[in-house]
Amino acid sequence: MVTESREGLLKITEIFHSLQGEAVQAGLPTVFVRLTGCPLRCVYCDSEYAFYGGEWKRFGDILAEIKSYETLNVCVTGGEPLAQKRCADLLTLLCEEGFRVSLETSGAVDIGLADRRVSRVMDLKTPGSGEEDKNLWSNLDELTANDQIKFVICSRSDYEWARQQLRKHKLDDYCEVLFSPAWGQVEPRDLAEWILKDRLPVRFQLQLHKILWGDVPGK
Repeated sequence: MVTESREGLLKITEIFHSLQGEAVQAGLPTVFVRLTGCPLRCVYCDSEYAFYGGEWKRFGDILAEIKSYETLNVCVTGGEPLAQKRCADLLTLLCEEGFRVSLETSGAVDIGLADRRVSRVMDLKTPGSGEEDKNLWSNLDELTANDQIKFVICSRSDYEWARQQLRKHKLDDYCEVLFSPAWGQVEPRDLAEWILKDRLPVRFQLQLHKILWGDVPGK
């Protein structure tokens, strides 16, 4: 018998199997569930194709497709997945099914909607993103050691801004903090050297999937 939660509907851009390219789960085989729609327009966005379109899918069908890949790790992403209210129900269902679940979210929506068993990878939008004013700062109070905060650095001034937020809010007391160079805008070596010089307690990261496959959607 199909439960009510499995009868829910979400608008899905794609479901695919790849290596996780970011965060502490980088390198792990993962099933990605990309939801359609996003209220933000970050200048470096690499998933504009997920803003519109998509296909409505029932939870049961989504779950069956995920299970077909025989992979323990699932990442729910977008767009902004939490912009769809039923996303929270899907996250809980995936946890109950025994998956290791992560969520990639812009930080512009209340992350308290998401099950705390999920590793919530939350952006803090830098000035260079063009969406700094969308940061929902109350989300910081919701973070746990299971979560991660990500800064995408577009320039040296973005780095200085991120460094200030790190220290002002003592972000490394909440969870793991990630600094990532915006693809094509900041030299990775430069960012690495800034972090080392300032002795920042953060994790430097590159987008592994772009190193392997470039800007190919669904990778």
